[in-house]
Amino acid sequence: MSEWLVLTIAMAAACAVVLTIVVINQRRISEDDDPSETPDVLEYMTMMIGVVYAIVLGLAIAGVWEARGAAQDTVRHEAQALHEVVARSQVYPAETRTAIREDVDAYVSYVVHTEWGRMEETGELTERGDRLLDRVRRAVSDYRPADDHEAQSYQPLVDQVAAVDDARHARGENAGDTMPGVVWFGLVTGALITVGLIFMLQIRRTGRELLFAGLFSALIAFLLFLIWAFDAPFGRSTAEAVAPFLDHFPEAGK
Repeated sequence: MSEWLVLTIAMAAACAVVLTIVVINQRRISEDDDPSETPDVLEYMTMMIGVVYAIVLGLAIAGVWEARGAAQDTVRHEAQALHEVVARSQVYPAETRTAIREDVDAYVSYVVHTEWGRMEETGELTERGDRLLDRVRRAVSDYRPADDHEAQSYQPLVDQVAAVDDARHARGENAGDTMPGVVWFGLVTGALITVGLIFMLQIRRTGRELLFAGLFSALIAFLLFLIWAFDAPFGRSTAEAVAPFLDHFPEAGK
């Protein structure tokens, strides 16, 4: 069952239950009933809507912030592991370390200039990126150490390539927006209801009331913008997102 259908049914059911209870209660009220003796529920409802929406906004901001931090950590780990591959291969013969460096540079250049844009558009990694990483893996694993010094560096190199592969898959899983459409529907609808309550409180046109009403609406808009900005796990700027790669491989940005 679609999540939108479930949401529609749940909201319709909740409204139907509340309206049914209100209608039944109205029919049971006697003619001598004095409504002034019962507390006004409007202020209570206004307070509860504000509190609930504030909690939802806080959870949404915390969720996108945590997802963005985790996504950026995977990029840093991938770039750092690639740097370690190049650095640790210095103990190998010139021909081997040159081949490893060229394969790493080709992979980084492709990620920065091509794959990242496609990943943002489709939310998936590319097959060419997988093939370029396989070339790095083969360049490292196919070499046979000639002495004990090279043998001591062999397994750490293999482990670093495995770390790159793991970080790459994590990057692919984190691609795409964090917040689903249903959550955005709730956030926007809640914002409209919360701001709309200003008019339910019989706001006057005094300067102070208009100022605070404007500031309150601007605050809601800012918080929604903040969630939208953090909703992209790797950021809205490609240059900022690939910065860890360029920090270790500045020539890839040329």
